[in-house]
Amino acid sequence: MRAQLKGKQEKLQAFFADSGVKPATILEPLDAAHWRYRHRARLGVKFVPKRGGALVGFREKGTAYLMDMHECPVLAESISQLIDPLRAMIGELSIKRRLPQIEFSAGDGCLSLTIRCLDPLFEEDREVLSAFQKQHGVSLFLQSAGPDSVEALSDATDIDLSYRLPEHDLKISFGPTDFVQINPGINRKLIDKVIGFMDVKDGMRVADLFCGLGNFSLPLAKQGAWVQGYEILDVQVERATENAKANALDERTHFQMADLTHESGVQAVNLHECDAILLDPHRAGAEAIVKALPEGNPRTIVYVSCNPATLARDAGILVHEKNFTLKAAGVVNMFPHTDHAEAIALFTR
Repeated sequence: MRAQLKGKQEKLQAFFADSGVKPATILEPLDAAHWRYRHRARLGVKFVPKRGGALVGFREKGTAYLMDMHECPVLAESISQLIDPLRAMIGELSIKRRLPQIEFSAGDGCLSLTIRCLDPLFEEDREVLSAFQKQHGVSLFLQSAGPDSVEALSDATDIDLSYRLPEHDLKISFGPTDFVQINPGINRKLIDKVIGFMDVKDGMRVADLFCGLGNFSLPLAKQGAWVQGYEILDVQVERATENAKANALDERTHFQMADLTHESGVQAVNLHECDAILLDPHRAGAEAIVKALPEGNPRTIVYVSCNPATLARDAGILVHEKNFTLKAAGVVNMFPHTDHAEAIALFTR
């Protein structure tokens, strides 16, 4: 693992060098459990009689082929132990050739499976699924088209799909296909690092851009900040608002829709009124936002990145065009045993 982390850190520094910036401090990598860390996964499904029936697994790198998996050491135990039972169950379905994928999402003490169905289920199929759900204590959802088509299996019981942040006395609820960080141990450390970088003081004004469910917004509000969250998906805005209310933080937070990948969406954010900004963008980065930053406020930016290449590109804009200093940066080991690296960076001016 030491060699993995070293390689990821070197890769991050190389991206920064290509953009002509250098962190004043290289952080120690944020690291946690190296096995059983993955609490969300999307596994492919294919019925292949010549290979013993249904396959459930990740796709082989660079191909459309599925791995012949029976377990996986990086998946949470609750997910990994279901691979063989799922293979057997899928073989009993009449539409076993029409199920391309299953999305797993594990919360604290609960597990949901969203099954993509290209054809309608027969009643016999529903009976098979219901028996599987009851036997394994999971909640099954069916998806016939896009995200809006997801529905619970007819006899599914209510599910409390959520995770806790005990250090902040918070509970975050989410839906079966909502985006949440896949590695809860790293997520907790990342939240604490963000709060530390922000140096939150009571009444501080923070804009959480790409706020999702409120994963960072609510801990920041708990520390005394006034947080304005922005997200492109209305379902995420609704979920963040509900989470704030459930945690008695609705008076310190406000969430609204904005497409932050385009200039028109960025204009909805009063950037000059923020003391600090948290950026946690998609892989494309936050170029539209950093280019729109005014002089003066904000004076602090904490950037959480799932793509060090676009982080480095945006760092070049912040340092060379917006008068920020890259105070610190380091790797976040969200995906051990892969070549994927995430990162966090602190900018001040």
